[in-house]
Amino acid sequence: MNRKLLDILVCPICKGPLLFRKDANELVCKPDRLAYPIRDDIPVMLEDEARKLTAEEVE
Repeated sequence: MNRKLLDILVCPICKGPLLFRKDANELVCKPDRLAYPIRDDIPVMLEDEARKLTAEEVE
């Protein structure tokens, strides 16, 4: 994942910062408890495609 792209991407819902989880290949928004997948090095920033995080995953 391109570091410059990570610096400018924000959550499409709350406009907050995203955390990159390299092991899961996803971008995480803790306030919205969503994880956006990265497919072929392209972040899929659609709410319908995001995975809902459990309380344990957010901490």
